[in-house]
Amino acid sequence: MYPQQIIDALRHVRYPGTGNDLVQAGMLEDDIRISGLAVSFSIIFDKENDPFIKSVVKAAQTAVTTYVDENAAVTIHPKFRTILPQPAANDKQAPIRAKNIIAIHSGKGGVGKSTVAANLAVALAKNGFSVGLLDADIHGPSIPKMFHIEDCRPVSVNVDGRDLIEPIEQYGVKILSIGFFVDPANAVVWRGGLASNAIKQLIEDAHWGELDYFLIDLPPGTSDIHLTLVAELQLTGAIVVTTPQPVALVDARKGVDMFRNEKINVPVLGIIENMAWFTPAELPQNRYYIFGQDGGKRLAQELNVPLLGQIPLVQSVREAGDNGQPIALQKGHPAADIFDNICQQLQS
Repeated sequence: MYPQQIIDALRHVRYPGTGNDLVQAGMLEDDIRISGLAVSFSIIFDKENDPFIKSVVKAAQTAVTTYVDENAAVTIHPKFRTILPQPAANDKQAPIRAKNIIAIHSGKGGVGKSTVAANLAVALAKNGFSVGLLDADIHGPSIPKMFHIEDCRPVSVNVDGRDLIEPIEQYGVKILSIGFFVDPANAVVWRGGLASNAIKQLIEDAHWGELDYFLIDLPPGTSDIHLTLVAELQLTGAIVVTTPQPVALVDARKGVDMFRNEKINVPVLGIIENMAWFTPAELPQNRYYIFGQDGGKRLAQELNVPLLGQIPLVQSVREAGDNGQPIALQKGHPAADIFDNICQQLQS
């Protein structure tokens, strides 16, 4: 074996966040060492909390044994361009103490983004994780309705001398939404700066505690709020929700491009195709592709991001959300199983 063989093999490994191969992306360190069948080298990631570290390292090991020598013993050392600072005891605490901070995004409204966010939060909580959910859809907050907590009003609690907003907890999920603080009968007409400041307050001045997952239900499209959250939080990644309909896919593509923009640089964890097909309750084996077939799947393949799941258009899913009991609560329901599967993918 010699170094160029290793380099050529790693051209077959693509980084999911950008779609570029490791060599093209400049992620391969110039430290390849070969001793007999033992090979070692480093892969450079932007951040310590990059969600693709394990999968990329495994793919690189497989590439060497596949394209160079199947008996190679491969050791890979992850390195990081940005080392996350460890705050001193008197430093200001991070706004959110969460192991994973994930934005749920859609390019346009009406594709079921909030339904996905609600069910994903419930599924994670069911699997034993501590979960927070922020409804950042400032103009159309629907999370309170989906959790049957529209009439709840958060209270203030004193924590270490600070008065903080206590999130509402439902189904094991800690929830805050602008919907708790406005009249649901009136439209929220705020300029970008005011809306962004409101979201910042729900992040910084809330008693979220220690979390495994903090999910953010973003407004559709791109706006000041998206930029505020990127600046305010160290996002682990983003999930883009779309339907298979071409007009939705156009906007979903823009969403992926926004997160991949060098100024934002947030990994896209995957695409969820909602309303993938219609299945009537009386004919559970039938599939009717009302909005087109596999549009989200094809987009994921084209952009080289994972397809996390395809969720059918089922009446019971809509009814569960309207009744404030997300379908992920129903053990054994096919849609609940899909959300459980997405949870497993987020952990891998």
